[in-house]
Amino acid sequence: MRDEDIDRIVLDLLRQIAPEAPLDSLESHRLFRDQFEFDSVDFLNFILKLEKETGGRISELDYPRLSSLHGCRTYLGDS
Repeated sequence: MRDEDIDRIVLDLLRQIAPEAPLDSLESHRLFRDQFEFDSVDFLNFILKLEKETGGRISELDYPRLSSLHGCRTYLGDS
């Protein structure tokens, strides 16, 4: 999957889960929770929606890898 496609999917899901998040100024290497209000329930919802959107299963051990935009690019780009 290309970075542009990953960005589109991730940002769309973040808008659904955290509509107040300042996604225009999102820093790709910083954790989502460090940039806007994004608790563990939000993160789990994000993972579940990401699985549905990509059609793949994400191991719980890989969840930390998906806690930033850069991490999502790396993880989904390798898939």
